[in-house]
Amino acid sequence: MGITDVADLVRVTPGLSAVESGASVPVYSLRGVGFFDTSIAARPTVSIYQDEVPLPFSIMTSGASFDLQRVEVLKGPQGTLFGQNSTGGAINYIANRPSDIFEAGVTLDYSSYDRVQAEGYVSGPVSDTLGMRLALRTDQGGDWQRSYTRDDAHGARRYLQGRFIADWHPSDRVGLSFTLSGFQDQSDTQAAQLTNVILQRPVSGPQVPLIIAYPTSPMDARSADWNDAGFPLERDNTFYQAAIRGEYWINDNLRIVSLTSYADMDVHQRVDLDATSIAAAFTENRGAATSVAQELRLIGEYDRLNWVVGASYADDKVSQIDDYSIPYTTGTFSIPTGRFSRFSLDSDQAFETTALFGNVEYELTETLTASLGARYTQADLSYVACSRVGNQETANTLTAFFNILRGPTRPLPSALQIGDCLTVDATTTPGQVTGELNEDSVSWRVNLSWSPAPRTLFYANASQGYKAGSGPVLPALASNQLSPVVQESVLAYELGFRVPFYNNMFDASGAVFYYDYADKQLKSRTLVEPAVLGALEAIVNVPESRIQGAELQINARPMDGLTFSITGTYIDSEVTSDFIGYTVLGVQDDFQGEAFPYTPELQVVANARYDWRVGGMDAFISTNVNYRSETVAGFGQNPVLEIDSYATVDLQGGVTTANGDWQVVAYVHNLTDEYYWTNVARLNDTVRRYSGMSRTMGVRLTRTF
Repeated sequence: MGITDVADLVRVTPGLSAVESGASVPVYSLRGVGFFDTSIAARPTVSIYQDEVPLPFSIMTSGASFDLQRVEVLKGPQGTLFGQNSTGGAINYIANRPSDIFEAGVTLDYSSYDRVQAEGYVSGPVSDTLGMRLALRTDQGGDWQRSYTRDDAHGARRYLQGRFIADWHPSDRVGLSFTLSGFQDQSDTQAAQLTNVILQRPVSGPQVPLIIAYPTSPMDARSADWNDAGFPLERDNTFYQAAIRGEYWINDNLRIVSLTSYADMDVHQRVDLDATSIAAAFTENRGAATSVAQELRLIGEYDRLNWVVGASYADDKVSQIDDYSIPYTTGTFSIPTGRFSRFSLDSDQAFETTALFGNVEYELTETLTASLGARYTQADLSYVACSRVGNQETANTLTAFFNILRGPTRPLPSALQIGDCLTVDATTTPGQVTGELNEDSVSWRVNLSWSPAPRTLFYANASQGYKAGSGPVLPALASNQLSPVVQESVLAYELGFRVPFYNNMFDASGAVFYYDYADKQLKSRTLVEPAVLGALEAIVNVPESRIQGAELQINARPMDGLTFSITGTYIDSEVTSDFIGYTVLGVQDDFQGEAFPYTPELQVVANARYDWRVGGMDAFISTNVNYRSETVAGFGQNPVLEIDSYATVDLQGGVTTANGDWQVVAYVHNLTDEYYWTNVARLNDTVRRYSGMSRTMGVRLTRTF
């Protein structure tokens, strides 16, 4: 159904949410477990893998869904079998492997807004022991957004990705696989829609009359506004990853698996922050991320006993500089000594993670199986960060302001200059903030499965997982805004089943689950020192919360050629402890009893497909329906942060020649042109939302050899 990135999985995976952050950093959550962080260093609660090789930072994941064999989605705490610790779950993309015979194919796709996609692959043996596969994809055009105040368009894709795989099997007991993958993304950053004006500093309203008078966006997916005069709102992001997987069979029951990988990403992108055509607020993000990972496993496979023990090591580094310009906002006048119009954040973080893990699965009887797994993780973080002066006007303003706070007997040693750190400690002394966070954890999982008949399963499991703490990457005037958040944990309980009925034409599966969530990581505000600065943005921990819910899926094959399925997920989330925070209006409140942001209570996915023969060819028609109930984008129950419920319908149909070498498919995404949005936020003086894609129609032609 046109799945080309991780976010598209939302259309077919109940319980999975993906939020457009506005900074090219996707935010994923499974069953309500997620962490909204827009920095390059964002480490998701839902771990993403490509052939079990980790993609440790969310921004690295956009190229994962490409030339795939299948996708595995694991829900709940993970980490006892392979990979990283996680609290929400894991998504593992399994790539197509080199084939035993020569194969090749090319796909051309043309759709609305003159968007053109092309994909091709070549695969086959080079020798008796060596096979290779090369796949390439490009995505170009598609200016789907339009200005509602002038004749202008935006939103084009300029995306290129590729993957090369070489599989070498010199003997029956040895296998080596080398993978090189990467992407270049020069696409436009999405423009937001202005929905409200809430001045950050109302007394300075007369300074920004154009913002106050600016018309809000029409309730239409394509409508938006932006300012890109001399400041192209586009990305120049590149990523590559090299991975080597080695397997050695010691004997028929024992094998060693080694996974070694190196990933590198460079980021340079520009984002409009005010959703108007006025040059009011914008940012330029620059940074780099690298990851070195090594994992070793010893796997035993016997008649009734399967087990794995392993160790992993990861060394991840991120540097990020974000330049902010806010020349036409009331926040520019928030400091009494002058204008505060340009600044930057400068952050360097290093993550070092080591882990030992193991899992054992034993068949107690022919129908009853028990498994037990555990993981010990040591996670060490070190970081250096501060905000820096961006222009002379800001330097003069802050020098005068800090000298007032310090008093006449303790002025700054020298006036601030462009590029100096402006982040101050409790004594109003500016400088870099350095810190460390060293934590360990023990994750575990226990499961009991009963299979009394073929295709029938009942299970019960309990597990606990952790997500490591992190250092905030955000503009900081006060040093304690950059205090790290500690690791979060989820203690999960789940009961589930899968049963066929009516002569196996139908089957049902479902689960009920309860998550005890401790120290959930969340972007909020906190009181800072000096106290005169008030409450400023920070990453904080929610002490106690919980998630409870249920899932049910029905699959049916009522007649030859016809299949359909419907899956529903119900999620009830709640903050159960006192949690003092700040609303979108800056009002202090206790959010105990509120549901999590970005967590719809009900999600439903339905699919239907009919295949038949016509004129010597294979034909099909299929549809997908996706429903999400309403949710919110922040605590405080303010209507401006509401995300309405929505339902989208996709439809496609096509024909394939009898020998399978030609296929033509026509499709429509969002058939009813449903207007919906996945995120809304207040920044500076404006409230803006990110809309989902409008209706798109296209045709796809595939030729295989």
